[in-house]
Amino acid sequence: MTRSDLPEGYGSFVETLKARIRDAQLKAALAVNRELLTLHWNVGHAIVERQEAEGWGGRVLERLADDLQKAFPGVAGFSRTNVYRMRAFYLAHPSHDEGSEAGFRR
Repeated sequence: MTRSDLPEGYGSFVETLKARIRDAQLKAALAVNRELLTLHWNVGHAIVERQEAEGWGGRVLERLADDLQKAFPGVAGFSRTNVYRMRAFYLAHPSHDEGSEAGFRR
């Protein structure tokens, strides 16, 4: 079908659909990012709580990273370095407004 064979308004219809798709893609990416931030903050919070309550040290965190990597094969983000980064993220941002969009606690 050539451009001249297309119904009137088809071009604007396609542009509207493309805009909706792009908008949905952006919203999905933002939602995923928000969930990952929340997850990382919560993991860091849980680690710090255990360290304070039970004296967990570096060897336990290394084991935790190994166990998480084994539990979620093929999923990036649970290396020893990243587990320490999650802890550091929580320590850098220990409290947030739970009602705000940027709140991390659930």
